[in-house]
Formats: sequence, C-alpha cells, structure tokens
Amino acid sequence: MDPSRSPSRFPPRDAVVGALRAAGCVFAEDEAELILAAARTPEGLAGLVERRVAGLPLELVVGWAEFHGLRIDVEPGVFVPRRRTEFLVAQALAGAPHARVVVDLCCGSGAVGAALASALGPVELHAADIDPAAVRCARRNVAGVGGHVHGGDLFEALPAALRGRVDILAANVPYVPTGEVALLPAEARDHEPLTALDGGADGLDVLRRVAAGAGEWLAPGGSLLVETSERQAAAAVEAFHRGGLTTRLAVDEELHAHVVIGTRAVGA
Repeated sequence: MDPSRSPSRFPPRDAVVGALRAAGCVFAEDEAELILAAARTPEGLAGLVERRVAGLPLELVVGWAEFHGLRIDVEPGVFVPRRRTEFLVAQALAGAPHARVVVDLCCGSGAVGAALASALGPVELHAADIDPAAVRCARRNVAGVGGHVHGGDLFEALPAALRGRVDILAANVPYVPTGEVALLPAEARDHEPLTALDGGADGLDVLRRVAAGAGEWLAPGGSLLVETSERQAAAAVEAFHRGGLTTRLAVDEELHAHVVIGTRAVGA
C-alpha cells in the first residue's frame, strides 16, 4: 500500500460526511466515498472537500462523471454530462445499430460521442464544440475510440468530406431560455459555460440552426437527435419538419427526457 494513502493519515470518513452534509449535500455518504477515492494525500482531501462545500459540482471536484457506463473526464468550464442524456444515446443506438459515421455536435466533454462509439464498435467519430475548453476535454474522452474533435461553430467546424455521410448526428444543444439561466441551480449557473446553457429567447435558437442545416450532412436514412424540454418539444418538432426531416418525439418520463429525432428520407 502507498504510505501516502494510509487510512490513518486521512480524516475519518464520518468527518467528511459531516462536512458535506452540513453544506447541504443530499447524498453526503455517496459523495464522501468518491471524494476519498479521488484524494491522494490528506491535504488533497481537504482541498477536495473545501471545493465541494463551496458549491463546485461533485463531478468537477473528482474530475470525472459517469455516463452510459463510462468514466468521462470533466474539468472546470466544461458542461457536465447529465444522466438523462443517456436516453438520447439509447435512442440513437436503437435507431441505427449499425451506424458507421457518427457526429457529436455541441459535444462538451464528448460524452455522447464516446458512448456511441463504445457501444457501436469501430466507427468514424467526429465531435465539435465552439468552446476551446470543451474541445480540449473531449479530445481526451474520445481518444480511446479513435475520435476526432474540431473547434468551431456547429457545422462550420466539421470536415466537408462528412457531407451526406453521417448516420447519427447527435446534438446536445443549449436549450435554456436566456431569461431562465439565472434560475438554474448554482452548480450549473456558476460553474458551467453560458454557451452550453443559453439557447436564446425561447431556448431554441441553436436547435433551429442545427435542424435547418442537418439535412445536407446526414446520409440517406441518417438521423439527427436533439434533447429538449417538454414545453419546447412541439416547437422543436416543427423546426425539424421545416428542415425537411421525418420527425418523431421520444420521451422517458422517469428521466424527464425528451428527444426529438429527425431522419433524412432514403430517397432525399
């Protein structure tokens, strides 16, 4: 055993749990286990606990988030993948189990692309984000599946050779209305990039741009999948229709997940 990891050198687990509980952490026991596992020294542990007590999201404290069975690296300034987005991944896999070209647009940490590529096997994976911090983080997360990450604004970031070839186009776009960003939990509002949260006046600005441009990038029979909210779903579906896609809405009530799926017609 590494002497620096000796339990006797660390504060008692109960002390960590107590500090987290006093700060309002609902799952203090579970969080304490993750923080203790991430700490390398007593001083490091104290720093991790201090950051969590100050309100830094647990995933950013320990440096990773669990997503679709994978451990996804995250870092300050990068959107933390949500468990409800696993429903988008499941819908993509069910609709295109033999997909060979996958794009993760507005990729953030690259969690969606990494999950799809891990489940599908060898694929040509491309991810893109406008935020340099996200691009840097995503490159770490997709390296193991041979993914390529590009920096830039939506489709402008992608290689032109992908036009008409994409089987799965997953776009976890920002969809919080501008006026509601201030109402988000502090963990998101204060620690995640505004570009990953703010979707414009009604929350659908980026979604509309993606829906309008997706058709020329999708292969015949390829699908675009975008997460949205229940109250935005009807308008999101209409945006997909205007983009020339055959559209349906998939819902998981337990996860509170709503995914709009638009498919390019085979003869289009």
